[in-house]
Amino acid sequence: MIDSTYDARNLLVLEGLEAVRKRPGMYVGSTDTRGLMHCLWEIIDNAVDEALGGHGSHILVALHGDGSVEVHDQGRGVPVDIEKKTGLTGVEVVYTKLHAGGKFGGGSYVATGGLHGVGASVVNALSSRLDVEVDKGGFTWAMSFRRGEPGVFDGDGPDAGFTPGNELRKVGKVAKARTGTRVRYWADPQIFIKGAHFAYDELVARARQTSFLVPGLELVIRDDRGEVPHEEKFRHDGGIAEFCEFLAPDEAVSDVLRLQGEDVFTETVPLLDAKGQMTAQDIERNLGVDIAMRWGTGYDTELKSFVNIIATPKGGTHVNGFERAVTKTFNETLKTTRLLKSGDPDVIKDDVLEGVTAVVTVRLAEPQFEGQTKEVLGTPAVTKIVNQVVARELKKFLGATKAADKAKARLVMQKVVDASRTRLAARQQRDTQRRKNALESSALPAKLADCRSNDVERSELFIVEGDSALGTAKSARDSEFQALLPIRGKILNVQKASIGDMLKNAECSSIIQVVGAGSGRTFDVDAARYGRIIFMADADSDGAHIRCLLATLFFRYMRDLVDAGRVYTAVPPLHRIELTNPKKGQDKYMYTYSDPELQRTMAELKRKGVRWKEPVQRYKGLGEMDASQLAETTMDPRHRTLRRLTVDDGEAAAEVFELLMGNEVPPRKEFIVQGAYEIDADKIDA
Repeated sequence: MIDSTYDARNLLVLEGLEAVRKRPGMYVGSTDTRGLMHCLWEIIDNAVDEALGGHGSHILVALHGDGSVEVHDQGRGVPVDIEKKTGLTGVEVVYTKLHAGGKFGGGSYVATGGLHGVGASVVNALSSRLDVEVDKGGFTWAMSFRRGEPGVFDGDGPDAGFTPGNELRKVGKVAKARTGTRVRYWADPQIFIKGAHFAYDELVARARQTSFLVPGLELVIRDDRGEVPHEEKFRHDGGIAEFCEFLAPDEAVSDVLRLQGEDVFTETVPLLDAKGQMTAQDIERNLGVDIAMRWGTGYDTELKSFVNIIATPKGGTHVNGFERAVTKTFNETLKTTRLLKSGDPDVIKDDVLEGVTAVVTVRLAEPQFEGQTKEVLGTPAVTKIVNQVVARELKKFLGATKAADKAKARLVMQKVVDASRTRLAARQQRDTQRRKNALESSALPAKLADCRSNDVERSELFIVEGDSALGTAKSARDSEFQALLPIRGKILNVQKASIGDMLKNAECSSIIQVVGAGSGRTFDVDAARYGRIIFMADADSDGAHIRCLLATLFFRYMRDLVDAGRVYTAVPPLHRIELTNPKKGQDKYMYTYSDPELQRTMAELKRKGVRWKEPVQRYKGLGEMDASQLAETTMDPRHRTLRRLTVDDGEAAAEVFELLMGNEVPPRKEFIVQGAYEIDADKIDA
């Protein structure tokens, strides 16, 4: 029988670090690799906070082979004297008491990512062993903990014998001027899942990012877990302007702009009064704003935001202020300069931020985050101040009077206007691209030979080179699920052309219209009218060029289709061998798809005594095949071969498209010259 009573004996009160061990996800997000890395960030951020305050310029992070991790800094060192209220040493307070530390407005830190006072103590609670050493006052002080409990280990590692006790020990002497803290800990396997591990690449990326945010700080990352230790050092004196250049994926349209300013705001916070009671008091806060941004030739937006040195991947009030300011300022300036006419719609945030790389940072004491993971800034007053600083500084750039600065500002404003017009044109086109019912089918291009099936998963669209091949393909296809769209020769190279030119091009616009899912930012892969898109061009060099141009169009403006593995190229045969004395069960015709395959096939037939009609037919194009041959070799799913277009590394693929199809001729010439030495002249299709 189930006991339905509910009274005080059913209640459980968790004290101190016991609550952290019972609900670790509440403090570090999860118990997998993400939570394990969050613990490491807490210790590293404590060290960086010291450097941010001007104490020390070197931090070492070492990953040891025994599963532990160690962080060294040259800060002031954790306090080792007695804290009066608790009667405990500063080290024990910091590493065992929740909501305790030097970041609660006591004057030790002006700007820091630490807010809740739970970082070091949470890491300690979730560690099977944590050792801390502090250089301070001419001595080295040491203390150890097991799952948050202070004591002494009689050996190395977390499995050594342990004796409880809260004595802070002197273990050596150092120069009086030397200060710093060293923390080494072993994550508790009782808390973290078996597959959790310290991700080296993620650690390196975070160290590099921090070196940009704190100019002059050197971070050393050492990995001792492999057979050969590996070490990387990061130091960047250029700050976030250098960070912005590092992040930028494209060529610059403008120089890096630095939008800086500061202001004060009043915040009401609860504080302890002289009688030990909490009372609401108004505190005046200083807010520093520092933003680096630049426009590039690309279309994607790369925006990183930080509060002090803490990344806020989900934005917050500082990002809101930045985005509102740039949008409003551009609308005002574009109307003043008449780049936007009175009847034109306002530009929107996406237009302004197209091709923008930006690093948005603010610094303030005691920022309000939404949760311990600090992914979103919540301090309300930040929005207004960031808005004011960005608007003021951006107007200076857009309204520049010097000839060089004025020309750059004009380029940026024209880019924003073009992005707005392209967005509006694309939206207008997208509204007509949804699959039509029988009464509306006339909106699709007249040259489209559509299929009868409405099953998107089954349907296929063949983009066919030339009207001659279209006639044969119409007879060869299965009209139930195979649609045909002919194109005339080589379409526009969209890597060089603007979006507006691409949309005006008849062939490109027909393809986008028939696919029916929009293009660029507005592309919706779920709205695509066909399950497969198949390029069907001749097997010669011109056909290869056409396939390359089509691949460029789909990669640049319908990328999600490529990522989903729904774009293919047909593989038509290059030769047909007509057998004069086929063996029993052997087809009269054999097809090969390359010259080496033809040579191997003929050698095999000769060995078996099978003769063939000379000369072997070499197809010059798809139009030379009759319908049965085209169906058998290229279109019938039972016999055909398709090559799927895939993208393993999007960034590398984009670089290759830019190299082969972009505006820069010298790199392409160099690529062609280097490759020319590897070509067999006898195999050139001339």
